[in-house]
Amino acid sequence: MAEIGSDLLAEIREKFSHVDHCPIQGNRIFFENAGGALTLKSVVTKSAEFAAIPDNQGRDNPMSQELVGVIEQAKKDMCTFFNGSSGQFFVGESGTELLFRLISTACLGVADGGNVVGSTLEHPATRSACTRWAKITGKDYISVPHNNDTGTVTAEDYLACVNENTRVATILHTSPVTGMAVDVKAVAKVIRSVSPDCYIIVDGIQHAAHGRLDIDSYDVDGYVISPYKVFSRHGYGVAWISDRLTAMPHDSLIDGPENQWELGTRDTGAYATFTEVVKYFEWLGTQVSNENDPRAKIEAAGVAIHAHEKRLTDAMLHGTGNLVGLKELENVQVLGGIDNPNREGLVAIVVKGQNSVDVVSKLRELGIRVHVRKADHYSGNILKPLGLSDCIRVSLCHYNTEHEVAEFLAAIKEIS
Repeated sequence: MAEIGSDLLAEIREKFSHVDHCPIQGNRIFFENAGGALTLKSVVTKSAEFAAIPDNQGRDNPMSQELVGVIEQAKKDMCTFFNGSSGQFFVGESGTELLFRLISTACLGVADGGNVVGSTLEHPATRSACTRWAKITGKDYISVPHNNDTGTVTAEDYLACVNENTRVATILHTSPVTGMAVDVKAVAKVIRSVSPDCYIIVDGIQHAAHGRLDIDSYDVDGYVISPYKVFSRHGYGVAWISDRLTAMPHDSLIDGPENQWELGTRDTGAYATFTEVVKYFEWLGTQVSNENDPRAKIEAAGVAIHAHEKRLTDAMLHGTGNLVGLKELENVQVLGGIDNPNREGLVAIVVKGQNSVDVVSKLRELGIRVHVRKADHYSGNILKPLGLSDCIRVSLCHYNTEHEVAEFLAAIKEIS
């Protein structure tokens, strides 16, 4: 298995729009990938192509038939990308909207009473949906406390809260605040050991860009991503649902297809752009391995992505060249610890004695784009237990470089 070396990295960067330049600000380093990854140039082209087509599916003309074929191919590509051999894939308004739809359907469709279990680590998309629909359906909502020191939650944490009356459970795959991943397979196994028929829904929005998705191994009922965070565009989300969740009563048109979850005319361009994402992962897999099978290529790409991003976050934490890492800067606090094996391409920090909003502005002035997370409805569940009002989120992806990390370290040393 080859790594992402300098030549390949240059090829990778060439495939993305605005990799080092903002059309408004000018030259800049992009470390705001958790807020929305860079977009593949092929996605931009494909999106424009389909935006210009006036035809809809289901008509008696060649273009209409082509649109149906594009959607069918995209769904096959989704099966390969997610490794989902059963159930179905469909698109919706956004990742958040799809999570609400899956969670509401599950809560309404299971037996009366019981409880819904999530965790304090989760994004408000799942926490809000679970709180709302647990109340509406007369169920208790139980929130598993995450570990403030590691910035994640474990199977053992869930085991302490799940019981035989747990009807629905949610899992966050990766935190958009701490950047720490959760062992979805282990958590799902623990839930099923106590409540075998529980409907388990996963928020994979932050995880998807880092590769290594494997739905068949998770034993869950729903998995949702937001493609704009995995090299596609805004305006749609992608959901996978198991056969048994598919069969639950759900929002649909009267006398329409029984198992159809799509509402309204499908956005062919959304499906087409996701095919471009899958093609990119397959291309990358051919660059780092000798695999020929499409799924094997995607898996190889995921391994290479993870390894490259770990090199970058290690450089950020421990230093690179003659620049010291964040752990050596006495005025910098790193959330989740320094050597955390669950980290996925993100480092959240606080500069002691400085407001994070001001630090983000200073970095912007130096041409480095990061983001502030505040103790609000998005991130308060993570920051308030730490006694923090805000933090700086520095989020990387596999197209970022060690030179960019070095520029950030020099800048944050000067600021701190």
